[in-house]
Amino acid sequence: MADTIAAISTAQAPGGIGLIRVSGPQAHAIAGRVFTAKNGNPLSAAKGYTAHYGRVHEASFSPESGVSVENPEDIDEAIAIVYRGPASFTGEDVAELSCHGGLYLLRRTLRALCEAGARPAQPGEFTRRAFLNGKLGLTEAESVMGLISARGEQAARAALAGHDGALERRIRQVRETLLTAAGHLSAWADYPEEDLPEVSEAELRRVFGEAGRNLDALLDSFDAGRALREGVDTVIAGRPNAGKSTLMNLLAGCERSIVTDVAGTTRDIVEETVLVGGVPLRLADTAGLRDTEDAVERIGVERARDRLRSAQLVLAVFDSSRAIGEEDRELAEACASVPAVAVVNKSDLPTEFDETYIEKYFKQIVFLSAKSGEGMEKLARAIGEVLRTSQIDPNEGMLFTERQRSAAQRARSFLREAEQALDAGFTLDAVTVSLESAIESLLELTGERVTEAVVDEVFSHFCVGK
Repeated sequence: MADTIAAISTAQAPGGIGLIRVSGPQAHAIAGRVFTAKNGNPLSAAKGYTAHYGRVHEASFSPESGVSVENPEDIDEAIAIVYRGPASFTGEDVAELSCHGGLYLLRRTLRALCEAGARPAQPGEFTRRAFLNGKLGLTEAESVMGLISARGEQAARAALAGHDGALERRIRQVRETLLTAAGHLSAWADYPEEDLPEVSEAELRRVFGEAGRNLDALLDSFDAGRALREGVDTVIAGRPNAGKSTLMNLLAGCERSIVTDVAGTTRDIVEETVLVGGVPLRLADTAGLRDTEDAVERIGVERARDRLRSAQLVLAVFDSSRAIGEEDRELAEACASVPAVAVVNKSDLPTEFDETYIEKYFKQIVFLSAKSGEGMEKLARAIGEVLRTSQIDPNEGMLFTERQRSAAQRARSFLREAEQALDAGFTLDAVTVSLESAIESLLELTGERVTEAVVDEVFSHFCVGK
């Protein structure tokens, strides 16, 4: 790449420290035009992985105008760190300027760098250069955004494992097995005069079956992994005074919803995002499900029913101190077709509730006191079971993006085609075509054979500065 890029790499908000990254063939020269070390040594002569204290200032030279400035105005004190390619994140020469984290100071320093010859980086351009320079695989690059956006420990662990190459290793293992089979098929077909062993259909079936099971395991964990990364739209539903708002406050850790003994207190949807068992839940506390003559409450009830139908998870709250009513039956039946946990609340009071009725509608039933918090650990485990997040190991390597999932699905589909070709008695040439298509899909997944359009799509989702 012929140009040098620069961007603010810390959050666009005031902070103690702010960092501006510069990468490209002129990184050290351009940074040296806006930074002067206290010891007077130029950055262009500095060794890699060294830090230098000094000041950032307006550009001392502008390549565009060819004008030099003898005493450029100071902007801030700073630390400059020098990296030399290929031993850097991008594989290029890199300079990083750390100064005070005021947005004005950072933006003024970035403007000075651009006047000194850099251009503003595009979203994800530093990571893109790392990928193009062979510093990262495509799945490792995609996991960078997973690390940045992780909302909990499990999501962060999964992203770090992806960044360390866990997913790429799983895909490579499948791919190498298929490549061996494809190589055997090609050699047997292209060199019939050679004394090569005939390809065994039984061996091909074994290879295809094993590869298919590995891909199925990856695909099956995608939704659970997405729940960890992106969170889950969760509705708290139940009849009036079942304890929905108390549960909302317990999960939120604050008085988020109004709690009274008056039925119909919650009339609109109250929302909050919380972390339960490592899973981000986007909670919606809804109006109590009942028929009502109150026009305002009736609107809230209809909204509750709408959210119930579209929810990714339902926490169905029942009052253990009261016998099952018509509203409870309606709620249980509505939850039969959606991921749901039955929360039998008020377990600290004498029980009148017969849970045998709801057992056919819920795989997970938790007795809990939202008032005291007793039963919260069981609720977290139940949520993990329903969402299947408890069944995945973040360190094993997971599919992170829709692009990865799509490529894995195509590979799985081509493997099925290969198996069907064997079953139908087609020639091994037809089997080879499907097998090679599966391999191509896996190469696209890891980025070893990928179009420019795919690369553009991947890095368009990154933030500027990364």
